[in-house]
Amino acid sequence: MDEIEKVLKIHNVRPTATRLLMYKFLRDLNVAVTLNDIESGFDKSDRTTLYRTIKTFEKHGLVHQIDDGTGVAKYALDEPTSTDINSQSLHLHFHCTNCNDTICLTDHKIPHINLPEGFITRDMNLVLKGFCDKCSHV
Repeated sequence: MDEIEKVLKIHNVRPTATRLLMYKFLRDLNVAVTLNDIESGFDKSDRTTLYRTIKTFEKHGLVHQIDDGTGVAKYALDEPTSTDINSQSLHLHFHCTNCNDTICLTDHKIPHINLPEGFITRDMNLVLKGFCDKCSHV
């Protein structure tokens, strides 16, 4: 847990037991998860505590929220190298329409887009849909 504790401290997040366990849970899954997925992984924890923890992670740049078109928000860990939440590089996401997994494709960045004058970007999301590497062989 020392490595996780360091990451939390770098992001100015106090390393409580729940926060350490949730970070490890998210890191070990390696796919985006819903709040219900998190609750299932922490059956003895309070739903409000889990929600507040994921929102704290989001606020401090540890996770990002993904809208993959399913109507349910999913969360995934951000790249651990950046400590500035405003400098997180935007990357593609892939949603498997067979198994419903959503995966960050951090090696594939979204390029800067020049908008017409007067337009202001507040959010950007690019999701590719199809079959993941596990489901494409079925």
